[in-house]
Amino acid sequence: MKLQQLRYIVEVTRRGLNVSEAAEALYTSQPGVSKQIKLLEDELGVMIFERSGKRFTGITEPGRAVIERAGQILREAENLVRLGKDYAGGETGTLTVAATHTQARYALPSAVREFMARHPTVQLILRQGTPTQIADWVEKGDADIGIATEALSDRAGLVSLPVCQWRHCVIATSGHPIARAQPLSLMELARWPLITYNPDFTGRSRITQAFERHNLNPRIVLTALDADVIKTYVNMGLGLGIIAAMAFDPARDTGLEALVAEHLFESNTTRIALRHGIFPRRFEYDFIRLFAPHLDKWAVDSALQGEGESYQV
Repeated sequence: MKLQQLRYIVEVTRRGLNVSEAAEALYTSQPGVSKQIKLLEDELGVMIFERSGKRFTGITEPGRAVIERAGQILREAENLVRLGKDYAGGETGTLTVAATHTQARYALPSAVREFMARHPTVQLILRQGTPTQIADWVEKGDADIGIATEALSDRAGLVSLPVCQWRHCVIATSGHPIARAQPLSLMELARWPLITYNPDFTGRSRITQAFERHNLNPRIVLTALDADVIKTYVNMGLGLGIIAAMAFDPARDTGLEALVAEHLFESNTTRIALRHGIFPRRFEYDFIRLFAPHLDKWAVDSALQGEGESYQV
C-alpha cells in the first residue's frame, strides 16, 4: 500500500468519480490512476468503486470506509511533514492566506504588516477570491487560511472560527435627499436605485433577507465584488450604495456620506477557516492571533479537535 494510492482514491472521490479530472489534478495519467486503484483494491481484497465497464459509477459500502480512513491517513502524513518543517526549518516556509477583497483591503492590513515584521523569512502569499473560491482553496490545501463572511461555515472539510461581527451602512452622495429621511427605513431605501455586493459576497444574504422580510422588492441596478467599485458608481450618481461599514472612510471617501443602517440589516460574522485535521505551523498560529487576538493556540486547537467554539464575538 502506498500513500499515492490513497491520494488517488480520495481525489477521484473529490472529483465526482471523474478519473480524468483526478489524474489532471494529480499531474499523472488516467491509466496510471486506474491501475493503482485496482492494485490497492486487490491488496485490500475489497472493491472500492462500483464500475460500468471502465467507468466508476459509485462507491461501495466498504469503499466508503476505506476512503474515509485514507483521508485520515493522508492528513496525518501531511501533519508529520508540517511538523518536521516547523521544527527543522524554523522561521522559514510559505503561508498562503485567502481572503475576499473587503477583508484583504480593510481588515487584514495591520495583521499582515505585523506578521511580516515578525517573520521576515516567511513568504506570505495573499490570494483574493470569492467566498466559494476561498473555501475550495483551503479545503484542497491550496491555501492555509481562509477569511470571509460567507461560505466558510458550510463546508464539512473546514473548521471555521468567528473573528468579529460587523454591519452594513448606506452611502450616498453628499446632500442626497435620503439624508433627510431619518431614521432610515427599508421602504425608503426601496424607492431608490441601489448598488451593492454580488449575491455571494460580504453579507449580501443579510441585505436580501431584510427586504424579503418586509415584502419589499429593492431596485438593485448594479452589483460588484468590492466596496471600492460600489463607491465609484455611487459617486457618479447612479444610486445609493450598501457596503460594509468598515469600508467607509470619511477622510478618503470625499463627496460621500455614510448613513446608519444598523437597525435595518442583521450583523455579519467574519470567519477564519482551516482545513479539518491539519494542524497549523507555529507562524500560522501567530498570524491567526494577530488577526483575531481572542483566537489563541488553545482556542484554535480546541476547534480543530472538534471541541467547539467556547467564546463569543
